[in-house]
Amino acid sequence: MTTRASGHAVAVIGGATAGAEVAGSLADRGATVVVFEQNRRPFGKIEDGLPRWHVALRRKEYEVIEAKLSRPGVHFVPHTRLGRDLDFHDLTSNWGFHAVVLANGAWRDRPLPVEGADDFVGRGLVYQNPFVIAFNHAEDPAWEGPRHEIPDGALVVGGGLASIDVVKILMLETTRAALRARGIEQDLIELEVKGIPKALEAHGLRFEELGLRGATLFYRRTSADMPLMEMPEGAPPARQEKVRQGRVRMLEKARSKYLFDFEPLASPEGLLVEDGRLAGLRFRRNRMEEGRPVPTDERFDRRGSLVISSIGSIPEPIPGIPRKGELYAFTDWDVGRLEGYPTVFSAGNVVTGKGNIVASRKHAARVQAVVEHFLGLAPGGSHEGEEAMLDPVRKEARRLAERVLRDLAPSPPLSTGETEALLRRVGERQRAVGYDGDLAAWIAAAPPV
Repeated sequence: MTTRASGHAVAVIGGATAGAEVAGSLADRGATVVVFEQNRRPFGKIEDGLPRWHVALRRKEYEVIEAKLSRPGVHFVPHTRLGRDLDFHDLTSNWGFHAVVLANGAWRDRPLPVEGADDFVGRGLVYQNPFVIAFNHAEDPAWEGPRHEIPDGALVVGGGLASIDVVKILMLETTRAALRARGIEQDLIELEVKGIPKALEAHGLRFEELGLRGATLFYRRTSADMPLMEMPEGAPPARQEKVRQGRVRMLEKARSKYLFDFEPLASPEGLLVEDGRLAGLRFRRNRMEEGRPVPTDERFDRRGSLVISSIGSIPEPIPGIPRKGELYAFTDWDVGRLEGYPTVFSAGNVVTGKGNIVASRKHAARVQAVVEHFLGLAPGGSHEGEEAMLDPVRKEARRLAERVLRDLAPSPPLSTGETEALLRRVGERQRAVGYDGDLAAWIAAAPPV
């Protein structure tokens, strides 16, 4: 811990893994840090983006984030959203901050690439983020957001780690419902750890006896191309093949444990509509050429009780932040800088455009083992050690904090009066949302169910 204030002030947008790491690192070096969080609690996708069976990972990361945001010099401001409660230009130009760090993540689902699909949201089509959030709050009587039924026979369009979570939710919950109809109550976490076949065997049942169709995951490439393990840049052919085979094995483990179907080389291109609801999709079959999916003339229809799009998450559009396509228009992707805003930096998924917390640049064998823990595919189904997937995110956040302070070093520090004026404005916002500055009490007052 530093014993001398640097005199610099930094705003951090978002208080979850990347934002908390940046804030804690900057405060340790003497900066005054204000963390603006859009939600009541600062846990982001750790809380709402991870299916609720990740108990150990969630508990440990809660503790890490709360500790980082409780450091001297860090001021937490909940219920404050950039673009709604804060104007981007005002924050960067008028509040008095030397720098602003965007760590607001990727919460917006990438649109399903079929014309007219979004007309059926809530009528047969659901996107991944609201679906998982609703699942996490399904047993919360105070939850005021949308609730989604989890039917048998759903179709999932995706291919990454998040889409595996979605099909797992579908298979676990429909299995539990089928058992409940037989008078058997099955604990969700036990079912996720054991896997469906072993759990059913304990009840003297086989999956075929439940009368379920199961969920199907559709992916435009092959299982060897699924980003369950990231391919190292510049990897030699032997290493590339090892990664590809690792992906295949990982998917097959998931399928054997959770019993969902998989349809490769299939891209959605049309809607099947019945009685004003989306009743399925028309797919075009692809073939792979030089590592890319190429459409063929083959088409096929597949009906389903629900269509869930899980093809990726992107940052929310914010007035004032320039965009290029679906992402922010960064001029320096290494530290997420924006043209015209030399004091703005970015960290985490808002830069990578990946909505899962495990995106990283690490490609060691250790990562494969941790991914298997994350997916519940390790021996015994244990999730022990999966928090190691966040280590690269924290490392990148600390590196960014060092870069911010290095770039700010030539800037004149705030005077005592300027710092007091800034913190008065921060205090006004805290009082407006009912926050008294006690982070531990604030978090404890609204625990998750």
